[in-house]
Amino acid sequence: MRSAKDFFQPLALGAPAPLHEVPFTPSRMIHFFDPSNPKMAAKVPAIAQTCDVMLGNLEDAVAADKKIEAREGLISIGRETDFGSCQLWTRINSLDSPWMLDDLTRLVAEIGDKLDVIMVPKVEGAWDIHYVDRLLAQLEAKAGLKKPLLVHAILETALGVANVEEICSASPRMQGLSLGPADLAASRRMKTTRVGGGHPGYIVRTDPDPANEEAPRLTAQQDLWHYTMARMVDACAANGILPYYGPFGDIKDTIACEDQFRNAFLMGCVGAWSLHPVQIDIAKKVFSPPVDEVLWAKKVIAEMGDGTGAVMIDGKMQDDATVKQCRVMVGLAEMLAQTDAELKKAYEF
Repeated sequence: MRSAKDFFQPLALGAPAPLHEVPFTPSRMIHFFDPSNPKMAAKVPAIAQTCDVMLGNLEDAVAADKKIEAREGLISIGRETDFGSCQLWTRINSLDSPWMLDDLTRLVAEIGDKLDVIMVPKVEGAWDIHYVDRLLAQLEAKAGLKKPLLVHAILETALGVANVEEICSASPRMQGLSLGPADLAASRRMKTTRVGGGHPGYIVRTDPDPANEEAPRLTAQQDLWHYTMARMVDACAANGILPYYGPFGDIKDTIACEDQFRNAFLMGCVGAWSLHPVQIDIAKKVFSPPVDEVLWAKKVIAEMGDGTGAVMIDGKMQDDATVKQCRVMVGLAEMLAQTDAELKKAYEF
């Protein structure tokens, strides 16, 4: 077993020292783009001005005969684009693919100073993170990077979910986790072809009316992903990393997309994937705390003083636990307001 005192030592001579704390910068939306698509690539500089994170996708949704083209396109985009405050991430090909090794070797060597996070698909256990961790250290040392690249894992298999706590604690590089509902559904043999969201067949139904057996019985559609998302959020919070909802595949159904994103926000996720520009504003809206709740939280904090004891505010009891909740809300609002003048005004900072 590796000694705890060595956990934050570089895994290669000359590699940058691992971070002791994951940077928490705005990442309400991780906007995916295909670097092999010239039209999509041309829009990257403009879209980056509206996003917290732009992710060059090399894995799913990129055809096998376009993999190398996508990698080369991402390298060119990374070199030529000024991303400003927007982070640049990439999703590499899976660890068992023939493209993954060249993905990391080329990207770290050529745009490692521009990349913030490497998203690794289909992570099944700590062993996957250990492999990527050591390889990145060697590549960082060779490239002379001064800042360590962070790793983001996608939960896409039943084994990955079973090992989620070990994955979160596998390396100081761990930045966060995303829920990958489509591959996870296949791994679990779930009977759905949807990418995220609920399912009309997954319902609860009210009891029959004893006085009228023919009376309609109300039903409510349930969330297939509630258990997995809750477990992911707990594992991330316990290890000081960040949880994200993944994709919502029905681009046209913006209402259900907003609902799913809001469920994730309320449960503790900090952002979600954006697969189309229409989802950028949805994520920005949902993962920014509501103005009325921020103003209420500020009022509670102000009246609680040192945060101990209990007070009544507008007929509601507030104590140290509610102050902690309010500080979470206000802390997020303060961070977002630093780069968003409209939010700063709305939040009254």
